[in-house]
Amino acid sequence: MPVTTSHVIRPLTPETFPAWLALAQKHNGVWGGCYCSYFHDDTEQTVKDEHDRPTFKQRLVAEGVAHAALVFDGDDAIAWCEFGSPLELPNIYHRKQYDAGEMKPAPWRITCFFVDRDHRRTGVAREALDGALELIAEAGGGEVVSFPNELAPGRKTSSSFLHNGTRAMFEKAGFTFERHIGKSKTVMRKTVHPAHG
Repeated sequence: MPVTTSHVIRPLTPETFPAWLALAQKHNGVWGGCYCSYFHDDTEQTVKDEHDRPTFKQRLVAEGVAHAALVFDGDDAIAWCEFGSPLELPNIYHRKQYDAGEMKPAPWRITCFFVDRDHRRTGVAREALDGALELIAEAGGGEVVSFPNELAPGRKTSSSFLHNGTRAMFEKAGFTFERHIGKSKTVMRKTVHPAHG
């Protein structure tokens, strides 16, 4: 099925937050009520446990420390790809194992995707990934690391377990495999050139 070209990528901002929130609420807060807050930690202004998850996320967006590429179909957000600095997104899976083998920490990381159930398996996650890379380029570029799953050959896995996409999708986007962490996660890296000069 060809990827549609009618979708638009917009960054997560206070203006786009309502569309982001509508998508999260349509799916009961995503990943059991996470509201895409798991990888974040407290900031100087906001303590995670003092707010419900939607309010916590909204406060981080207002502070400018929550980033995502949103895929819009008309006025509706239908997917996102969360990215940011390690300071913004410290709570990755298998962090001790990752840190132990990390020789050159990247300034950017991609930590999760979410696609509206009505748009899955149509290439929208890849659109979100490409959108995140474009936003990183606009922000000055640099190395990007991510932790997609490596699927066992011939084995079907529910997309609900693939919160950070697949190794194959990242390879098609130009990422290089570095190593495994945990049971099925990988460390993959790509250098993104600045959009301007």
